[in-house]
Amino acid sequence: MSDVGWVELMLRSTRVITPEGTRAATVAVAAGRITAVLAYDAEVPPGARLEDFGGDVLLPGLVDTHVHVNDPGRTEWEGFWTATRAAAAGGITTLVDMPLNSLPPTTTADHLRTKQDVARSKAHIDVGFWGGALPDNVKHLRPLHDAGVFGFKAFLSPSGVDEFPELDQEQLARSLAEIAAFDGLLIVHAEDPHHLAAAPQKGGRKYADFLASRPRDAEDTAIGNLIAQAERLHARVHVLHLSSSDALPLIADAKRAGVRITVETCPHYLTLTAEEVPDGASEFKCCPPIREAANQDLLWQALADGTIDCVVTDHSPSTADLKTDDFATAWGGISGLQLSLSAVWTEARKRGHSLEDVVRWMSTRTARLVGLDSRKGAIAVGLDADFAVLAPDETFTVDPAALQHRNRVTAYAGRTLSGVVKSTWLRGERIVADGEFGAPRGELLTRTP
Repeated sequence: MSDVGWVELMLRSTRVITPEGTRAATVAVAAGRITAVLAYDAEVPPGARLEDFGGDVLLPGLVDTHVHVNDPGRTEWEGFWTATRAAAAGGITTLVDMPLNSLPPTTTADHLRTKQDVARSKAHIDVGFWGGALPDNVKHLRPLHDAGVFGFKAFLSPSGVDEFPELDQEQLARSLAEIAAFDGLLIVHAEDPHHLAAAPQKGGRKYADFLASRPRDAEDTAIGNLIAQAERLHARVHVLHLSSSDALPLIADAKRAGVRITVETCPHYLTLTAEEVPDGASEFKCCPPIREAANQDLLWQALADGTIDCVVTDHSPSTADLKTDDFATAWGGISGLQLSLSAVWTEARKRGHSLEDVVRWMSTRTARLVGLDSRKGAIAVGLDADFAVLAPDETFTVDPAALQHRNRVTAYAGRTLSGVVKSTWLRGERIVADGEFGAPRGELLTRTP
């Protein structure tokens, strides 16, 4: 043990997911960092504590780069205390908070400090922040970047809240040019407002009518326009919550051409289908919408071939009263922090994917997206000792009462999922085990220059 130096903690499992593959190993930890990945039967040095997980899988804590916490201002929808508890219960050790639905939105450096002040004492996991790109805040983008946001979110269609208006194509070009000047990242809700306006708008309880109101070509057109702007400016862009499989060839072509574009999708698009959404069940409503099973198959293929880079929750909660049975007026958002790992793993294993694939999509690549891969996203020497311990073959039935997010509305109620998170660790400290939580230990993260 002399070659690994001082060790406080050793975590042992017959299945440890490392960048080189899954193997039996013992992971050494000191001062919150991974100091060595050793042989399974490595000697435990004097003074070190051993945690042996047997056959449960030790994997890196997940990094969720798309979460709406809504705190301050709409804390009755969701707050940092409840959101980060839900994330920890689901094996997520880092989240990046979206700039809208809180009041004020994160659109100036002062507003960022307001949000950081609120989050500081409530975070059970590490938390970073996106800034927002609005029609009138171009002058605030560089100061936000300098203050440490990980990038900037923009909508190309109405966001659903008045204080966060969308960008038209001219405004998008202006904001993207400013962000490209300091090599920042623009993340985009890509639905074209003209296609949405032209789609039939019926309202009511029928999911089929809601689906028709958010057609695939709205996504496809917006993504095509975004690619053209990114190519012209050599800018970095990221497509949020892709649901339309029709856009995949366009994205693949752009990547081959060297356009600096990355793409995410979400657990609900990978595990739920339009065919199974009951009429009036607005817990399934999100924008863009959950589409058909054949569309879902193509999203999985795109994950496998790398056209889609990563999977994030887009956890977007509201109070229960906003989830009316009218799909036109109900709040659009799915709450998935606590269940995302289990939901994705349940479907992934059916399709022949491994837990290594899930880790790549939900931890390694998300950490890389926001430039945290020097600290997060893998079990490797020098990285933060952030872990989830998963029993991949155990199943559970989703009971909304057992969820930790503030308003326990879920599209997964009653579903049986595989993969039980036994414990979650942040920088070598166990923050939740078997439903029991420790004190908040999360840190506020900023972009590394």
